[in-house]
Amino acid sequence: MRKLEKYPKYKESGVEWIGEIPEGWNLVPIRAIFSERNEKNSGIKTDYILSVTKDRGVIPYDEKGALGNNKSEDIEKYKLVYPNDFVINKMNVVIGSLGMSKYYGAFSHVYLVYRPYSENVHIEYFSYVFHNPVFYKSLIRICTGIMELRESLNKDEFKKELLPFPSYNEQIKIAKYLDQKTAQIDKAITLKEQLIEKLKERRQILINDAVTKGLDPNVKMKESGVEWIGEIPEGWEVKKFRFLFNFSKGLNITKENLQEEGIPCVNYGEIHSKYGFELDPEIHPLKCVSKEYLKTSDKSFLKKGDFIFADTSEDIEASGSFTYLKSEVPTFAGYHTIITRLKKPMVNRYIAYFFDSDAFRDQVRQKVKGVKVYSITNNILKETLVCLPQLEEQQKIVKYLDKKNKKLDQIIVLEQQQIEKLKEYKATLIDSVVTGKVRVV
Repeated sequence: MRKLEKYPKYKESGVEWIGEIPEGWNLVPIRAIFSERNEKNSGIKTDYILSVTKDRGVIPYDEKGALGNNKSEDIEKYKLVYPNDFVINKMNVVIGSLGMSKYYGAFSHVYLVYRPYSENVHIEYFSYVFHNPVFYKSLIRICTGIMELRESLNKDEFKKELLPFPSYNEQIKIAKYLDQKTAQIDKAITLKEQLIEKLKERRQILINDAVTKGLDPNVKMKESGVEWIGEIPEGWEVKKFRFLFNFSKGLNITKENLQEEGIPCVNYGEIHSKYGFELDPEIHPLKCVSKEYLKTSDKSFLKKGDFIFADTSEDIEASGSFTYLKSEVPTFAGYHTIITRLKKPMVNRYIAYFFDSDAFRDQVRQKVKGVKVYSITNNILKETLVCLPQLEEQQKIVKYLDKKNKKLDQIIVLEQQQIEKLKEYKATLIDSVVTGKVRVV
């Protein structure tokens, strides 16, 4: 960006998110650039349902696909969208749920569909304007609601929003430049994401091999008696989960019961997205519940070494997600969780590594049922099998995996940080170019 020039002269736009614009540019309200498309899908003109995601823009609604023989009357109330129409999810616009469509299809009433008024509007340029995080985050001013991610965009106010409007030729130049530069950035991001996936796969192989075959390649093996496990080292056992653990449930609460102070509480959301595998409330920030629960819900109160499973997941891959408490800090298990506590002393961290292996997770994935939400029950867990070496070998395996995974995790964190920097650079580049802070030559 340092190589890009500035325009000769600037003027104040009067719009906070835009700031100064080049002197030759105009400011035009959205209603003068786009008209809203409200063409209904009456008569079943299409059964191709689309959706808008933050990261991928407009995509086919894969979860439903083409509705085929399952068409409902509701689909006739959907809005039609054509290629080069712009689509906004009015409930999630402030997190970037918007995009230009490449498809002919239909959207539910949650979406707003816009089409350009004239040939002087280069849709790709305005697609970059709309995808500018500085722009869509500014729309929180004209949203109504009580939750940040479920604010509803006031479309009448939205139509009044001013956008930078360079000449048509300049719109083309800017879009072409950003196409090239963002493609380069996206390629770099993709390569780093692929590397992270390979590192994670390597991590899983290390864990799976260690918790099913041990560390000694020359150890004498024996049949486990379980087809999918095959041979295990002599001296190891295979036992059902039910014989190793006692069960209890997390608190029967909702998000409304959580507060800033009190007793830390881990819920299924944190297990899936933040603190899977291990939890330490001394370093992992958690919402809290009232101390009154200490009097009424002792079975949901955790002890160091307890395992906490999320009892639901949105996909099969995440089924069996868990964390284990590695701290003495008083902590509760919250909503949608199952607590399991070892009946006799073992190396808890070894058990955690086994639960993190495909040898365990695949057992759960084969048994869960669901469509959009997959439920993990006590009975599913009870019927899974656990490979158990002697305590001394459990400790050796933990030491080995901790050392190996530390190196892998350090590389993963570094790559993730670089990805975030690339994304930040991309966002800054788009903002600077579409608002004329720098000039595309």
